[in-house]
Amino acid sequence: MRIERGGDERMRVRATAVSKGPGGRALPPSDVSMTSGRAVFVEAETAQRPTVLGLIVSGRMKPDSGEVSIDDAPDAKALRRRIALVDAPDVSEPHSDVLLADVVAEELMFAGKFGGPPAVRRELERLGIRQHARVPIGDLAPGDRVRALCELALQRPGVEGIVLVSPDRHGGDPEEWWRTACELADAGAAVLVIAGRAARAAIAAHPDGWGTGEVMPLREAIAAIEAEDFSGSDEA
Repeated sequence: MRIERGGDERMRVRATAVSKGPGGRALPPSDVSMTSGRAVFVEAETAQRPTVLGLIVSGRMKPDSGEVSIDDAPDAKALRRRIALVDAPDVSEPHSDVLLADVVAEELMFAGKFGGPPAVRRELERLGIRQHARVPIGDLAPGDRVRALCELALQRPGVEGIVLVSPDRHGGDPEEWWRTACELADAGAAVLVIAGRAARAAIAAHPDGWGTGEVMPLREAIAAIEAEDFSGSDEA
């Protein structure tokens, strides 16, 4: 799919030193950026931090410190309109018992399209998963789930980017959903994926590696790496 944008402008989102909770307990000071046509992987551990970071970057939660800007302006309304928060636990994830066909029908309505059975069948065929129409979304293969939810979210009016939260919690091969992220970015979307260290290692070890995407470590990850390097230099 090709992402349509007004003119030739690329959307730019930047979160600078954003944190949440006392002492940054829910989210330590973090720098994140996403741009049209680029897929970025951000490593975030614990059950809570990926969702908190996703909510902040997409304009749905105000950070306790720091700032989020879109096209160099702090505009939470524009962030919410132009960025979809995809599959965030307890926030935007579909209930696991809902059938895939029903998830597609709802997403088509969000996109301002007719969500009747013929339209749902066509969309499932386009996604290559029509045979799973009656499968609960919670039982769908992780790669198929991520592709469906991401592509459907990008059909919503005005949406130019997505923040995908914790796709690694579904299991499977992380390279599958990371490849989807890169393909959507190659089509013009801004894509931010927030997942854990194990998923990052699995993607890095894959023959295709990071493809056309990139990794953006959070501040605490950078500090840990620098501390290890410093410790190693002392031992030498």
